[in-house]
Amino acid sequence: MAVGAICDSESLNHIVAIPNPTKEMDENNNNNEVDYWQRAQWLRAAVLGANDGLVSVASLMMGVGAVKTANTAMLVAGFAGLVAGACGMGIGEFVSVYTQYEVEIGQMMRELGTCDRKEKALEMELEKRRSLPNPLQAALASAFSFSVGGLVPLLCGSFIKAYKIRVIVIVAISSLALLVFGRVGAQLGKTPKIRSSIRFLLGGWMAMAITFGLTKLLARSSGLDF
Repeated sequence: MAVGAICDSESLNHIVAIPNPTKEMDENNNNNEVDYWQRAQWLRAAVLGANDGLVSVASLMMGVGAVKTANTAMLVAGFAGLVAGACGMGIGEFVSVYTQYEVEIGQMMRELGTCDRKEKALEMELEKRRSLPNPLQAALASAFSFSVGGLVPLLCGSFIKAYKIRVIVIVAISSLALLVFGRVGAQLGKTPKIRSSIRFLLGGWMAMAITFGLTKLLARSSGLDF
């Protein structure tokens, strides 16, 4: 009887564990999980560039349209704003992100004490920290997205001859694009879509309204003849 009990206990202890497919799926999902922190680096530059491009060019065209109704004037103003803004965004993003990159590299070197270690140790540490910002990636993403955003108001309203229709089309298409940009940014970053879209839309409306109103006020108060 005692021997049988011992054998039974040993057999229970040596039961083969059945694989858990749910656990394996969870582990695979964790391995394939997207690093949203790393994605946020270029996503911030891209979303910021698209929003700035659309709002800046649309506001500039609205400002010129407040005192000059000709479509050629709005076209030239929008094109100049597009080129200048894309260059400014790209260069500014590169300079600022590269400064951040140098600061983080310097801090890592101080923590590692590279004076007493080989260069390979630093390379291994850099490989571990993949969250370092990429200046060139941020600059290209910002300049490209600014151009894409700026083309929306530039192409949709510049060639419409009727002034009132042109202004309405620019505001309407720009508003729709702002909603789309907000939703895309939220989708890529896994953030609330409605709040992001509304935030983009309200910000764009404020910029266009302020630019149009102040330019109109300046023209009237100064008596400038355009």
